Amino acid sequence: MGILRTEKLTYVYGEGTPFRKVAVDSVDIDIAEGEIVGIIGHTGSGKSTLIQHFNGLLKPTSGKVFVDGEELFADKSRLKEIRFKVGLVFQYPEHQLFEETVYKDIAFGPKNMGLSDGEIDRRIKETARLVGLSPDLLEKSPFELSGGQKRRVAIAGVMAMEPKVLILDEPTAGLDPRGRDRILGLIKEYHAEKGTTVLLVSHSMEDVARTVSKILVMNDAKVFMYSDRSSVFARADELTAMGLTVPQVTRVFDRLRAMGIEFDDEVFSIDYAKDLVLRLLKEREKKVD
Repeated sequence: MGILRTEKLTYVYGEGTPFRKVAVDSVDIDIAEGEIVGIIGHTGSGKSTLIQHFNGLLKPTSGKVFVDGEELFADKSRLKEIRFKVGLVFQYPEHQLFEETVYKDIAFGPKNMGLSDGEIDRRIKETARLVGLSPDLLEKSPFELSGGQKRRVAIAGVMAMEPKVLILDEPTAGLDPRGRDRILGLIKEYHAEKGTTVLLVSHSMEDVARTVSKILVMNDAKVFMYSDRSSVFARADELTAMGLTVPQVTRVFDRLRAMGIEFDDEVFSIDYAKDLVLRLLKEREKKVD
């Protein structure tokens, strides 16, 4: 049994009204502990509604949600404790910053958990290190920071709660390329160091391809596919038909393959593409010699 699991999960907006809409339709998924998973889908596919069920922000219209083996709404007395296991970072989380200092903003979640001052201090300093915030920034107002720094403060506030599952909804939205790379880098470093299950919701195939090991594809309120990157991107035509695209570099190498140039692996990133081309050129040079 995975860390996150659903059974026939269905959620309907506007039930009993003319505006009724099924946002999630009989979804069965099982996400293993320690995975780093990308969730993709066109606007309105159901991905944002789905993730809001994992920490109880939404209650299923029907079906069940399990977190770390416990059904989320089975026992109301356990709901708060189970919710602490799943940290959810919304799109543009820096808009939720409100404390006088960065330190206090990161401390907000751990304080709500009833932790001791010493444990809160430990978590703040460790999380600040993880997201690349220097100690001198902790006593500054979050509103004095750059956009990228604010984003990292907001993410640190959720990480400091040390959830078993970290969910990030479009964490690179609105950032410049440098800021985007910084956020994706810290997500990968956090996952590598903590081993926490991470779910990354994104419209950017490039971001997903660079960061995750498995991909959950949502389409019209249902799960279209949940598999490794190679299996998902191998169905490029179907993804395109539903309004999604594979990374540009993958499309380039698919075209080369169609022209008769064989590659052993699927190509998802520029760095890997560069290494692959250099390796092939060296092999060709050896054959010529």
